[in-house]
Amino acid sequence: MSETGWRHANDLLDDLFPLRESAAATALRGEFRAWLKANLTGRFTPLIGRGGAWDEENFSLNVEWERHLAAEGWACITWPKEFGGRSAGAAELFAYRDEYFRAGAPERVNFLAEDLVGPTLMKHGTPEQIDRFLPPMQRAEEMWCQGYSEPDAGSDLANIRTRARLQGDTWVIDGQKTWTSLAARSDWCFALVRTEQGSARRAGLSYLLIPMDQPGIEVRPIRQMTGSAEFAEVFFDGAVTSAENVVGAVGEGWSVAMATLGFERDWFMSRYFRFARDLAVTVDYVRNTLGDPRAFEERIVRSFTELAAFRAIGLQTLAAHEAGESTSPLTSLTKLFGSSWHRDLGELSFSVLGAAGAQTHDQNTVEHALQRTFLYSRAEPIFAGTNEIQRNIIARRMLELPSSTAGSRS
Repeated sequence: MSETGWRHANDLLDDLFPLRESAAATALRGEFRAWLKANLTGRFTPLIGRGGAWDEENFSLNVEWERHLAAEGWACITWPKEFGGRSAGAAELFAYRDEYFRAGAPERVNFLAEDLVGPTLMKHGTPEQIDRFLPPMQRAEEMWCQGYSEPDAGSDLANIRTRARLQGDTWVIDGQKTWTSLAARSDWCFALVRTEQGSARRAGLSYLLIPMDQPGIEVRPIRQMTGSAEFAEVFFDGAVTSAENVVGAVGEGWSVAMATLGFERDWFMSRYFRFARDLAVTVDYVRNTLGDPRAFEERIVRSFTELAAFRAIGLQTLAAHEAGESTSPLTSLTKLFGSSWHRDLGELSFSVLGAAGAQTHDQNTVEHALQRTFLYSRAEPIFAGTNEIQRNIIARRMLELPSSTAGSRS
């Protein structure tokens, strides 16, 4: 991977869309840049340009990196200071993530705790839950997975069938989750389950925190075409968790789950940085490997132009955050546009490989990176709310169009 090419693309976008960031964001950017230069070295060098749930070879080292970030005050920076964060705003977070990816730092593996369940507990958790769970989340000592999707409840989340019944002071859980990221490596799962017998759709659901290391849970990793197994099926057969581990009111888990999804869609903007890096890898491959790159010029220019639009939407979303305004339709635009763009880039990345795209490559090669961009990008219009869901939100909340079908489930 060429960090030079990636920097060049971002420098061009910086010129087109000046950040006009605050003094606080500029100060944080400079401090973090210096810290990364001093710390992303030595034993952490193998993580440069790699990392993330898919990088099984370096996963343990990636967790060490997470703990090092936390110990040095560079994890959970948007969390309040009393919870170990820096109370950073949206502009500071943008500067932080910009510098993080510019340095080639590894993809994060503690994001489900830091970006999803942690903020959810701050909003809906009890003081006891906050005291119990936030400190080990901040220190990356306990890893988390998200128990939402089921075989018949993916995009249609309200169709959840996993059930929990209260026996004394314990919830007993039976059912199945699927496409659960990092389930095989997690200590806890935040899950949406049905706790009221006979309930349907959004009623009667509760948001439970469930320990993963117990006899009632079986995790079956799903080996993907990328070669990694970052997802898994999770089977609950009499699994248990304490009655006090329900977040929000019993039977009102839908609203808590939607709060988590709101945090997740806010987080999607941060994928811009990864997307920019993926485009740079593709451009570098065309420039340095192919004899005649002209066949791909039009598609590359289109990708770069659309990436600029994605960045503009993201910056507008950040501005809304800073102003304390609702970002709901904007985050749907970000998710829809970004996931569609990355899917198209994946197809371009696969095309430039030609016959090499059908071969197996070592994980340290640029060919593997291009293949992985193609394969992973196929999932992006599905996870974190499908493109169809985002279109519905945009149609109803932004364009104020009527529902197209009286019985629509979304």
